[in-house]
Amino acid sequence: MPEVKSQRGKQGYFVAPADEVEVLATDQVTETGSPTSLWRDAWRQLRRNPIFIAAALLLLFVAVVVVWPQLFTDQDPRYCNGEFSMGPSQSGHPFGFDKQGCDVYARTIYGARASVFCGIGATIVFVLMGGSLGALAGFYGGLLDSLVSRVAEIFYAIPLMLAAIVIMQLLRQRSIWTVILILAAFTWPQAARIARSAVIEAKNSDYVMAAKALGVSRLRTLLRHVLPNSAGPLIVVTTIWLGVFIVTEATLSFLGVGLPRTMVSWGSDIAMDRTEIRTSAILFYPATALALTVLSFIMLGDAVRDAFDPRARKR
Repeated sequence: MPEVKSQRGKQGYFVAPADEVEVLATDQVTETGSPTSLWRDAWRQLRRNPIFIAAALLLLFVAVVVVWPQLFTDQDPRYCNGEFSMGPSQSGHPFGFDKQGCDVYARTIYGARASVFCGIGATIVFVLMGGSLGALAGFYGGLLDSLVSRVAEIFYAIPLMLAAIVIMQLLRQRSIWTVILILAAFTWPQAARIARSAVIEAKNSDYVMAAKALGVSRLRTLLRHVLPNSAGPLIVVTTIWLGVFIVTEATLSFLGVGLPRTMVSWGSDIAMDRTEIRTSAILFYPATALALTVLSFIMLGDAVRDAFDPRARKR
């Protein structure tokens, strides 16, 4: 058996010939299976998580209600008849009537559309604005990183609810788009911070160094290699903030500075029915729908966070 001296000459080690080494079954590599990845492992983890399944099924039901509310009721949520004011439940009106004589069940069904649409719209702007700025700042660094970080720190110092109330009070005309833009404008630093940290971690990986060595442009490296491998944390925070946006919109509408009164939303219905809380339970119908929807998004966010966190996985 040949003896090999180390470069420093202080100790030697032996190298056995390859034909004398017995290869055990545990040393063999199986090449028939598909290659694993972060996304594949996360999806396998999610499919086995009962919390994710329950949250996904409930959110699927909410999506059907938002897209096709006519499948659940044929009543007009804006039609009110004073003769039925605070009337009990009856055929075709299972939740009864509110103080204005409007069908509570129809308003609960149609109220999901405005609240969920506002949350989804704010989340899209939140991700596109904050995620893009954070990814560019983390990848290119330098002056751009410093500028984005300083501007984000300014917005961090402004409370979301306080800023939204003040700005919505100053606006003469309010719409769902103004609510979406205001919610995203004061929360994008959260997405920028997450995206920046993930990109900084990913751009120092070996595959990024290999892409640079092969002459791949920086922009293509960012789009093809860095972003797909750093999107996990941003997806997690997105699912959580979607529920936060729905709650914030409902709070603004409850305070009378959110969506216009002409739009049917859960927050507006809760505000109109709050004076009857001691004599009627009609307030609990939109409040329960709001709570279940937000709880589903929070549960979904927790499940996605555990799936994308390698340290939280059970080996």
